[in-house]
Amino acid sequence: MNFSSITIKDIAAALNLSVSTVSKALRDSYEISENTKKIVTEYAKEHNYRPNPMAQSLKQGHSKSIGIVVSTIENQFFSQVINGIESVAYEAGFNVIITQTHESFDIEVKNVGHLTHHSIDGLLISLSTETSDFEHLKTLHRQGLPIVFFDRITDEIDTHKIITDNFKGGYDATRHLLDSGYKRIAHITSPPNISITKERFAGYKKALEEAGIAVDESIIKYCPHGGRDIGEIENALAELLAVDNKPDAIFTTSDRITTTTLFLMNKLKIKIPQEIALIGYTNTTLADVLNPSLSSVYQPGFEMGQKATQKLLELILAKRPVYEFETIVLPTQLVTRDSTAPKKA
Repeated sequence: MNFSSITIKDIAAALNLSVSTVSKALRDSYEISENTKKIVTEYAKEHNYRPNPMAQSLKQGHSKSIGIVVSTIENQFFSQVINGIESVAYEAGFNVIITQTHESFDIEVKNVGHLTHHSIDGLLISLSTETSDFEHLKTLHRQGLPIVFFDRITDEIDTHKIITDNFKGGYDATRHLLDSGYKRIAHITSPPNISITKERFAGYKKALEEAGIAVDESIIKYCPHGGRDIGEIENALAELLAVDNKPDAIFTTSDRITTTTLFLMNKLKIKIPQEIALIGYTNTTLADVLNPSLSSVYQPGFEMGQKATQKLLELILAKRPVYEFETIVLPTQLVTRDSTAPKKA
């Protein structure tokens, strides 16, 4: 499945110019007027022209490069996903180019543009928390760029998607708290527009409903940038501690939010779990040695990276257009530790 990259001949035909004129304009030759250069370069940029030597590699087959877009590689989960991606990509003879959005939509758009103008054969992407407009990806998808989503996905683009069972992760974490005697369970999570937030909240809500407990919006806190700034989590925690009927447990839904919440609770000298229990999504390898050891929902990040890359390579190497796609759902694992020890009567 080849990404439709235009040639100098295509540009020349579209603009009614000679191939020589277009070639010189793209090389910024003094022989070509500034106005013509502007027309040519703008058209080339808008239509994904990829210059030599990259174009030569495409004539021979593929550039052998895969672009990756994640929020931040310091996140344990994403670093594990990248390790999985690399294990498959390198085995297949492909290089990877890694970019970070830092949860910014604008940076995501720039990164995707940068990658596609560096002759990638396909794109693996986990959307930023700010992303609600997908036109930058829809355009590339229409042009034929193989794209596979992982973790944070959109239903607006029909392609392969690799996720974990977010509903069950949210359900299992909340159910565990309920079974341990906690009844007023707060929720600190990412913004409501992203897929993982909706799915994990649905699991949280289902577990509460089964226990006959109504969802209390006053103890559900959204971090607009997924906890990228510690202030978001500080504000959420302060608001939870300020309510008349304080929560006796907190369920958090991302690596950054979970570990930062634990840090802040310790800083405030809140006894965990005696005063407030804590469970959250995290792939940190330090969960056992944190104070207290942290109950968590673990995601198979390495396997997610492997699966996503396998599906992307299938698209890249396909001889014919692909019209049937899969959404692969990987299981989460609930690991209980001291931060959710059974509540004492």
